[in-house]
Amino acid sequence: MELRQIEYFIVVAEELHFGRAAKRLQMTQPPLSQQILQLERELGVKLFERSKRHVGLTNAGKVFLQEVRQILPQLEQAKAAALRAQMGMLGRLVIGFVGSATFDILPIIVREFQEQFPNVDLVLREMATPMQIEAFHKKEIDIGFVRTPVVDPLISLMSVNQETCIAVVPKLHPLAKCTSISMGDLSTERFILVEREVWSSWYDDIITKCRDAGFSPIIRQDVKEIQTAVGLVAAGLGISIVPRSTLNLHARDVAYVSIEGEAPHVEMSIAWRTDDNSIMVKQFIDTVTSITG
Repeated sequence: MELRQIEYFIVVAEELHFGRAAKRLQMTQPPLSQQILQLERELGVKLFERSKRHVGLTNAGKVFLQEVRQILPQLEQAKAAALRAQMGMLGRLVIGFVGSATFDILPIIVREFQEQFPNVDLVLREMATPMQIEAFHKKEIDIGFVRTPVVDPLISLMSVNQETCIAVVPKLHPLAKCTSISMGDLSTERFILVEREVWSSWYDDIITKCRDAGFSPIIRQDVKEIQTAVGLVAAGLGISIVPRSTLNLHARDVAYVSIEGEAPHVEMSIAWRTDDNSIMVKQFIDTVTSITG
């Protein structure tokens, strides 16, 4: 059964005249009659009572007309939906992101993309960069907001921002009154850091900067998220080094202090599978490019 046969049937059922129906369909009568006969054979029922002077619907034809009039609009909607999906206007995009992406760049990009493509269902999953790499290999995510460097031939990257780091200290800490400090000023402090397994390049950069300043840091606690580090600093358990965008957390009972000289720095990138030719992925990348320039 073909869609055009159903459309032909509806027109004949409305006109109850093969000649008028053929004219309305801009075709000749013989092929129209053939299509209706073929439809009846496929269904195994007689849809029309025919005579030289009269064409009428059988009971089966009346029931069939009632049903296909409900189905046809749904088919048209399905066709339109398929077309929108092909154009990247409809579908599902799964985005992995590190928690710190929510401090600045992620909300801006997601909001802009949703405004442009409101019918694309965005599914956001918070996960550390190593977990995102694994998820890309399993094809569980389409886009990732990751902390670089990432070296993987399967994954393409585009930098979205770079930022220097600042110190976060308890609000009543002596350093909280300073406008800026050096790395050396932290030599006797206990550090709360995001663990190396979660963010190895940043962890190593902090350790290197401390050693360049002449000391090895005292690690009081390793955590999995920047937010957790800030919370433990607020509890007075130590100090931490965090990306400057962490200022957007507006956390209570802590103070943020700039670091002079060669401070640690971090980079945020978006990632996608190199072999992914999805239009939605391309449109997301285009949105990021339009925002970050």
